[in-house]
Amino acid sequence: MLTTVEAVLQPGGTLKFLEPVHLDKPQHVLVTFTHSGDEALSGLALSETSLATDWLNDEEDTAWAHLQAVK
Repeated sequence: MLTTVEAVLQPGGTLKFLEPVHLDKPQHVLVTFTHSGDEALSGLALSETSLATDWLNDEEDTAWAHLQAVK
């Protein structure tokens, strides 16, 4: 299972996690370098346009209408 946590890599190579991380054994990690505050790289921002294309249409509204509260 993959787990994603946010961290900051310090200039000296120290990785500082922004939330507690508890490990019971060594783990392999993948590091993606981003610019501080670069919202364009967040998962939500990346998926928003494609999800809007799929979700914001009349067919989706009809498909999920049975879950809407009765007005």
